[in-house]
Amino acid sequence: MDNDSTILALGALAQTTRLDTFRLLVRHEPCGLPAGEIARLLDVPQNTLSTHLGILSRAGLVTSERQSRSIIYRADLDALRELTLFLVKDCCAGKPELCAPLVAELAPCC
Repeated sequence: MDNDSTILALGALAQTTRLDTFRLLVRHEPCGLPAGEIARLLDVPQNTLSTHLGILSRAGLVTSERQSRSIIYRADLDALRELTLFLVKDCCAGKPELCAPLVAELAPCC
């Protein structure tokens, strides 16, 4: 990950509906959700959601796959990992104990 892709990803997440969409998709990994279900769960018009999904997709945060007549959207967890690692890469300044609370907060989820 580099500065440009990080800025693109953070910019994509810097809007309420897109952030809510991404977080919803993270919660529904690995199955993903069809666009209509995302729109229903977030109470967002489908055409508006389509625009937001496009922005998240271009930022590399969301993938899509056609299944029959539906398009299933998934959070790209590898991209989330890369973004998170890029943001904390220089954490600690050589003092791992400074990052221990961050690591401890992340560990229970997995």
